[in-house]
Amino acid sequence: MTKETFLHDKHVQLGAKMVDFAGWSMPVQYASIIEEHKTVREKVGLFDVSHMGEVFVSGKDSMEFLNKIVPQNIEKLNYEKAVYCQLPNTKGGLIDDLIIYKLGILEYLVICNASRIDEDLNWMVRNSKNFDVKIDNRSHEFSLLAVQGPLADTLMRKMGLTTQQESFTIKTAKIAGVKVLISRTGYTGEDGYEILVENRHSEYLWDKILENGREFGIKPIGLGARDTLRLEAALHLYGNDLDENTTPVEAGLSWSIPKDKEADYNGKQVIIEQLKNGTSKKLVGLKMLDKSIARHEYEVYKNGEKIGIITSGGPSPILGANIALAYVKNDKEICTGSIVQVMIREKLHDAEIVKRPFVEKRNKIKL
Repeated sequence: MTKETFLHDKHVQLGAKMVDFAGWSMPVQYASIIEEHKTVREKVGLFDVSHMGEVFVSGKDSMEFLNKIVPQNIEKLNYEKAVYCQLPNTKGGLIDDLIIYKLGILEYLVICNASRIDEDLNWMVRNSKNFDVKIDNRSHEFSLLAVQGPLADTLMRKMGLTTQQESFTIKTAKIAGVKVLISRTGYTGEDGYEILVENRHSEYLWDKILENGREFGIKPIGLGARDTLRLEAALHLYGNDLDENTTPVEAGLSWSIPKDKEADYNGKQVIIEQLKNGTSKKLVGLKMLDKSIARHEYEVYKNGEKIGIITSGGPSPILGANIALAYVKNDKEICTGSIVQVMIREKLHDAEIVKRPFVEKRNKIKL
């Protein structure tokens, strides 16, 4: 049975086209995906991302437990701060990618991808047997709203936000009189907030955000634009760009992995070895040189030899071109500026390897 968020009826009332995504009935678009995309890049948009998982981890050994299951150093995570993490298996492959927030001395919030909640929970429980820790899946108690775009902060301040927040921080706040947890995070490459609210207040808050955002040109945004936005920002999508056979080093996430973390963690030996000696494959960005679109699992060639595979691809409304992410052979001849080919309907189409992100990110906010 397809699950529905608490905001499902709101999407239907707004005329959204609903689709099945990770077992959830979700809005893919309300009007034009390109129009929704540009609204977020230029103004502010509102997303329902309540399908994401919220797992609260607490107890005497909560820090040590999380430190065991992710490569990032949770020991260094300060109160009300967040960190992007990966959840590797024993071979370094990725069960999921996560954001972990520190809510208190012995309490953390783990945000999981919708399609991986069960797998994540199973892995956490399996790895918790030697730790004094409580793992509490409260995904069905909360809705998660994302307010994204250059006017997101202005809108939130109009609605009562008084705290000053840098990127990757989380605080309790009142928005339109409703108590929430609000983090300065997102999945678009733009500035913005993600608001964790109890389900009973979610419809009220959704309406209030749209009402207060009217003067800023706000629109509700579907999964279609969410995907084109994250692709322009070269943000990974689990199941496309990340999976259990891909390590964070191969995925170009070495920047997030501390080299000096002493504590052991699942897959550490493989990951550290790859950091030192490199990998056989790497993730690159591609810009198509014609109007063709490179889709997931299309093959990539160079000089007639298959060198890789597309993981994500589609149009970039901002660039007016088609772009893609691909895993290719880790070869110094396959580098930025190189021309490769993508096999589309039994015909090779030229593409250029370009730097990531495709569109400059504007989500790093410092006070």
